[in-house]
Amino acid sequence: MKKKKLLIAVLSFLLIIEGCGRISSDVKVEESYITENEEISGGSAIPLSFISVSSEIQELENGFSAVRFDGDYGFGRFLEQGGADSDQAILRFLTSEFLSEAEGVEINTGFFGCSTLSVENPEGGYLFGRNFDWQACNALVVTAYPETGYASIATVNFDFVRQGAGFASSFLSDEMLTVAALYAPLDGMNEKGLCVSVNMIQDRATIGQNTEKPDITTTTAIRLMLDQAATVEEALDLLEQYDLHASMNYMVHFAIADSYGNSVAVEYIDNEMIVIKTPILTNFYLAEGEKQGIGTQQSHTRFEILTELLNEKQTMTQTQVRDALDSVSKDNFGEFESTEWSIVFDQSALTATYYHRENYEDAYSFQIAEQ
Repeated sequence: MKKKKLLIAVLSFLLIIEGCGRISSDVKVEESYITENEEISGGSAIPLSFISVSSEIQELENGFSAVRFDGDYGFGRFLEQGGADSDQAILRFLTSEFLSEAEGVEINTGFFGCSTLSVENPEGGYLFGRNFDWQACNALVVTAYPETGYASIATVNFDFVRQGAGFASSFLSDEMLTVAALYAPLDGMNEKGLCVSVNMIQDRATIGQNTEKPDITTTTAIRLMLDQAATVEEALDLLEQYDLHASMNYMVHFAIADSYGNSVAVEYIDNEMIVIKTPILTNFYLAEGEKQGIGTQQSHTRFEILTELLNEKQTMTQTQVRDALDSVSKDNFGEFESTEWSIVFDQSALTATYYHRENYEDAYSFQIAEQ
């Protein structure tokens, strides 16, 4: 019974996908990480080597880990049976797929802030930058090579709920942890260079579309786009085919950018999907109308900083995108939160370079292999 509860606790972290998590294992890196001094090609921080990711969860440093999954994680069956209109429904699906029964859980959750930037690089490709702002937490980078769908790399906020007297990760397989994580990405890029991020808006409204379409939640919408969309247009077509339900009833919007330079924000106002062309997204509504501008004052400040930088530089190197993310990271605002991870996705080279907890001198770089 105790082991069964622990297994359920793994999946129950889906109920707090807007929060963060905790894991540990051994690290396996091809050649450690790179530093900002290892730069070539006009100042772009191009890594000399990439993190070698395996099916075992590897702790790269405290609070930052990585894992790889190859094979079928059931997402096609998830969509075929109608998707899910809540995180609890995702849990029920995973339980039916991988476990015999589910039991009650206790959860913690909270708000988060984010900044994203899409920009052309001097070589003619495109870069996508992303900050995830939250309290100290544990991030898991998941590279996925599904049997059906595009390969991708995504980030999961991996703190999860308290279960009973506590949680003992030694009882849980890395495969089970990884399968659950695949349903809870907060950002990512696939092998076609499509990038997606979810950003929160502090508003009492939420998203709960209710038509005859199948259902998806915040994070399964991200998984859907990473698995099946090569362009912004394809991603928007996919979203139109489903009823979106915001996880934990939080209001969110998506930043979506492709390797052709298209970048949009997708917002939901009165359950209507609205698309806004923009290279920058923080945490307030961009759509015209009575909601426009609603969000935190700090998110407006971050938007203005990134807009000014983009006006000054029509193109940016990887290092310049990193510096732009640094300029809007949480240490600039004197708050209790931190920028838990920053990412620069290269949408042509298919690389993802991570900076953990506002340490912008050291980077962890990954590469997606096209299938």
